[in-house]
Amino acid sequence: MSLVAGCGPLGPDRAGWFSPPLHGALVYVEPHPRRVQAFRGGVAVIDTERALLVHRAGEPLGYAFPAGEIGGLPTTSEPAAPGYVRVPWDSVDVWVEEGRELMHYPPNPYHRVDCLPTRRRLRVTVSGITLVDTDDTVIVYETALAPRLYVAPHLVRTDLLRPTDTSTYCNYKGSAG
Repeated sequence: MSLVAGCGPLGPDRAGWFSPPLHGALVYVEPHPRRVQAFRGGVAVIDTERALLVHRAGEPLGYAFPAGEIGGLPTTSEPAAPGYVRVPWDSVDVWVEEGRELMHYPPNPYHRVDCLPTRRRLRVTVSGITLVDTDDTVIVYETALAPRLYVAPHLVRTDLLRPTDTSTYCNYKGSAG
């Protein structure tokens, strides 16, 4: 996310600028010292400490693996890292990094989430009814995203809310919904 997405330095809406300007499609590849495993049908099909992280503008962060360490999975060669291949995320059942199950993409070492107590007021009304009005908030600063205010559930008129089937998952904040 952070280098190549949103307002990251290589993203489409970068917050700053380069001097002199950068030209062409940049790809940033770096060694990733963590143990990465992938399982299909309960069997480990990838287990390496030699993965690379590939940051490519307009794409989610991805892994590249030594070609000789991948067996029986669909692969594409990684032009930015000769001898390495990429494996489609959905070609395995479970991705694990250092024992933690991942969803959607690898964690980004350049992505940061800071949660700070603040006295900023949050007031939310719907059809003239106040759902929350408090200055007991936590502000979340997350790389490449606008700051957001969070409040404890007991401060919200949850009796006025209804359940939904919507859910989300973030590798940094977990699941919601």
